[in-house]
Amino acid sequence: MTLLRNGLRLVPQSVRRSVRSGREKLRLATSRRVTVDNASALRALSQQSLTHLLQASLEQAEEWARVTRTTAELGITDKADGINPGDRRALFALVSALRPKAVLEIGTHIGASTVHIAEALRPQGGASLVTVDISDVNDPTTRPWRSFGARMSPRELIGKIGMAASVRFVTASSLEYLRTTHERFDFVFLDGDHSAKTVYRELPSALRVLNPGGAILLHDYFPDLTPLWPDGRVLPGSWLAVQRLRREGARLTVLPLGDLPWATKQGTRRTSLALVVGS
Repeated sequence: MTLLRNGLRLVPQSVRRSVRSGREKLRLATSRRVTVDNASALRALSQQSLTHLLQASLEQAEEWARVTRTTAELGITDKADGINPGDRRALFALVSALRPKAVLEIGTHIGASTVHIAEALRPQGGASLVTVDISDVNDPTTRPWRSFGARMSPRELIGKIGMAASVRFVTASSLEYLRTTHERFDFVFLDGDHSAKTVYRELPSALRVLNPGGAILLHDYFPDLTPLWPDGRVLPGSWLAVQRLRREGARLTVLPLGDLPWATKQGTRRTSLALVVGS
């Protein structure tokens, strides 16, 4: 079924999904084959263990209530096309449970996920977070956060929660940073450029900076390119990238978080978060 808007005929969502996926596949096909090293560093975790971990996080209701109160005072908007409140709780739960000492976030945006990672690291003295974005998300002149309805820059948010000493902001492309850094991490959150061509190169690069027993978290992972929410929207990049890496022999196990124990968006509990772990 088609709709009319401003005199223009809109294409059905299913057709748009197909066209977008086709374009992503064509672009991905032009990428030179990458080498996947260090996959053995990935933490071994089963789907059952992941489900149990998320269920167990409900027992931290008092701690989550504290984080909710703190972040509510920061005025983090839910209308910036970023990580939704339910996903923020999942991210907090994962980092709290896995207890990484060094975390890398690709894609700072307005700092919503950055704040929740930092809050999860708080109980660990000396734990650190590096958050990378291709744009200067803290630019005092352009103030990009304002265009998304946020009141404060990501750096100001981190300062407000008292975690400035533990968080470092980097302005660079994900691939440039991953190629040049000498740092190593226990947990990597890939939430930057979601194109298949970029994720195809990001994943092996993230593996190279991963400490033994580490994990990689993907955002916007749609298994079999199936819609997760009523709006029918699908971002094909992460799924297509993982499928090509697997076809080329990469031993990657991807565990979609699926339905969470709490609400996410559009009246559901579904999330597009997925954990990359060892077999």
